[in-house]
Amino acid sequence: MRSEMAVLGIAFGYLGLLFVIAAWGDRRAEQGRSLIGSPTVYALSIAVYCTAWTFYGSVGRAANSGPSFLLIYLGPTLAMLMAPLLIRKMVRIASAQRITSIADFISARYGKSSSLGALVALIALIGITPYIALQLKAITLSHAVLVNYPEAAGMSLVDESFWNDKSFWVALVLAVFIILFGTRHLDASERHEGMVAAIAFESMVKLVAFMAVGIFTVFVLFNGPGDLFSRVAATPELAGALSLEAVPGGAVGWVGTLLLAFLAFLKLPRQFQVLVVENVDERHLKRASWLFPLYLLAINIFVIPIAMAGMLLGDTSSNPDSFVLTLPLSAGLDGLPLLVFIGGLSAATSMVIVETLALSTMVSNQLVMPLLLRARLLQLGSRGELAGWLLGIRRVAILLILLLGYLYHALIGMYWRGANRKGAALGLIAGFLIWAWTLLLPGFAQSGWLDAGFLDQGPWGITWLRPYAMLGLEGWDIYTHSLLWSLVANIGLLVGISLFSRQSPLEQTQAALFTEAMHPGLMETSLWQGQTTRGELRLLLDRYLGANATARVFSSPDTSEDDLPAPPELISRAEQALAGALGSASARVLVNSVVRGEALDLDAILSILDTTSETLEVNRRLEQKSNELARASEELRSANERLRELDRLKDEFVAMVSHELRTPLTSIRAFAEILHDSQDLPEEKRLHFLDVVVHESQRLSRLIEEILDLARLESGRLTLNLQRLDLVTLARHSLDAVHRLQENRGVDLKVDISLDSAWVVGDPDRLEQVIINLVDNAGKFTDDDDPRVLVRLERHKDHFRLAVEDNGPGIAEGERERVFEKFHQIKHSGGETRGRPKGSGLGLPISRGIVSHLGGRLWVEDALHLGGACLVMELPEAPAE
Repeated sequence: MRSEMAVLGIAFGYLGLLFVIAAWGDRRAEQGRSLIGSPTVYALSIAVYCTAWTFYGSVGRAANSGPSFLLIYLGPTLAMLMAPLLIRKMVRIASAQRITSIADFISARYGKSSSLGALVALIALIGITPYIALQLKAITLSHAVLVNYPEAAGMSLVDESFWNDKSFWVALVLAVFIILFGTRHLDASERHEGMVAAIAFESMVKLVAFMAVGIFTVFVLFNGPGDLFSRVAATPELAGALSLEAVPGGAVGWVGTLLLAFLAFLKLPRQFQVLVVENVDERHLKRASWLFPLYLLAINIFVIPIAMAGMLLGDTSSNPDSFVLTLPLSAGLDGLPLLVFIGGLSAATSMVIVETLALSTMVSNQLVMPLLLRARLLQLGSRGELAGWLLGIRRVAILLILLLGYLYHALIGMYWRGANRKGAALGLIAGFLIWAWTLLLPGFAQSGWLDAGFLDQGPWGITWLRPYAMLGLEGWDIYTHSLLWSLVANIGLLVGISLFSRQSPLEQTQAALFTEAMHPGLMETSLWQGQTTRGELRLLLDRYLGANATARVFSSPDTSEDDLPAPPELISRAEQALAGALGSASARVLVNSVVRGEALDLDAILSILDTTSETLEVNRRLEQKSNELARASEELRSANERLRELDRLKDEFVAMVSHELRTPLTSIRAFAEILHDSQDLPEEKRLHFLDVVVHESQRLSRLIEEILDLARLESGRLTLNLQRLDLVTLARHSLDAVHRLQENRGVDLKVDISLDSAWVVGDPDRLEQVIINLVDNAGKFTDDDDPRVLVRLERHKDHFRLAVEDNGPGIAEGERERVFEKFHQIKHSGGETRGRPKGSGLGLPISRGIVSHLGGRLWVEDALHLGGACLVMELPEAPAE
């Protein structure tokens, strides 16, 4: 199965399957049954981020630099977590402005500058071409390893013809694929549904292949992860190879690589293509924000185990990048290595497809088209003829980009309105030059193409210009070092030049549209105030887009109104249609060529934008005021209800106090009159009447004392005699005091205190008053047939809890706080008030006030053992003496 012909047959058969999937996806789109309308497919297409470097290189980086490979995936994870704030805004801007690429995005932001767009496209082309070459190299190398194993995978294109190189033919097949499914339509902002479906499929293939070799390594070559890790721990030279200390550059290297991965995920042409241009619904970002990080976790979960296994079992001189292939090959397998090869092929081809498509769009729209327009080579032509020319340019660009990548392989502001085009252009140039000086040229020198002396001595002996130690900054890993100086140059010039130079009118307008993109309705504002006829506009669109696209813009093929002026909305739609095909800068040039007068009235535009912003701000403030009024009304209504309740409670309090005071006073007066008027009463009756008078006097005293206690609590004047006391001893003493009373009522009082001591800080007399009141209250509300009360004392963390349970009807959830209000009576489910027990009705409010003053809590919950109500008192443990 590993013969060269068999491997090639399977590889090109897989590429043929991609053609079938892409054709099926396009056919489904034409039938109105889109495949990419699924957020899952969208999330899988984003996984084009995982290239052949992920598939092979992550293991190699883990073997050489420990867990630093994880930073390459933590950056995108952070970016996706910020998707609702960051990527969503990019998607909305691109949709409204018909953005076709990252170069078009930056060009449109800075006044639709064609020169800035060309600069971005040129930098991207130079920077990405080696990356495309790396994918082709990975295909060639993995094929050589698969076919030649266990012999060394020799690979030299110097000694053989290019037509013998498998990657050359893969590049040609991919070129055909991209031309067929990436340039079927002129409008580059339209979705490439078949291509995206194929990319999502490839994401699944590479995930399954990598997880398959990971499972094989951990559970077949070793007896699970425990066996693998224990063997690594027993090998001293490997024990520290995968530790954090192995990360190049230390903490600075971590931060630098993380930032680099974060920015690359957002700004690489292929990522912008799938994240922004191919997005059909910004709501898909919600699922992608967690599904894509989950995908990254799955494809990286076996990286470290494979690297460990490769270092344990493989030849230490072999390339760690090939461990993914050589481990199953070393076990004598054929099927799994073929699956791994196809997984690596899918990782490489998906990147090449999307990257080449994005670059070809930039080359066509940002480099070639502006040159042809300036040379006036595309001003003539029959109807729709230029549409074919434009597609041809894009297709030739695809071939040239892939050929350039193959040759390389064969040879080696969305938030700051003030940024302007000059600052962006100089910042890009400076950042690119710094990157070339700190990474590109040293790479050439290390390959022997340049004299390597400047690496250690600097140019002309200027040591502070050494590529790996700019301005004396040493000890950093080369990537973080390059990133730092590139960002300093880029951002510094962008900010500095923008602060000391003025924006053009168009730049100001585009800046407002970009920075305020999330404001609803702002993107629909028409920015054209020049004049042209419908006929001239139709002729322009016919020439560059063809009849079908023109009909979609005009909504009708009727030409009877072509002599009428074109409204601003139609001019804007025409510009957007041209921008989708040619890029925003070229579209602006073409529309300007037929619009007479001022194409853009800055004051009017900014007035519209300001009016819109002011309207939004007024609406926001009105909504805020409305919400505040609603809250105030609700608070006022609640306050009125509370006042009415307090008024009711006041009346009830007065009535209750009057009643409670009148009852003992009436008894005392009645018996006193009897004693006064009846001198001949028997001694026994006289003593009985005197006992009643004394008892009622004591009751009256208790009631007055409770009212005074309540007044002191509410005014904050209650005096407590605080001391360190044992709650166990106090509780037992209090229960002894009420035990006989409960026994006389027929209540079965049980005590469950297992603690030896429970030291708290409190007033012993007041706490005894609370405990007696809780037990007495529970005894009044027990079951009529079998009255039972249970008292428990236990520790809870650094507090002690005394719980008093009864087996009565319990207290409803909504009544549990109201029982601590003065004279509030509990309602049964039938709505009737339980007969008022003898007492003042102030016991629970006073008890809660005392406990609160002692730093504790008192509340009601369900009885754990008896099924009724449970009053719980919690006090903090006293500090140690």
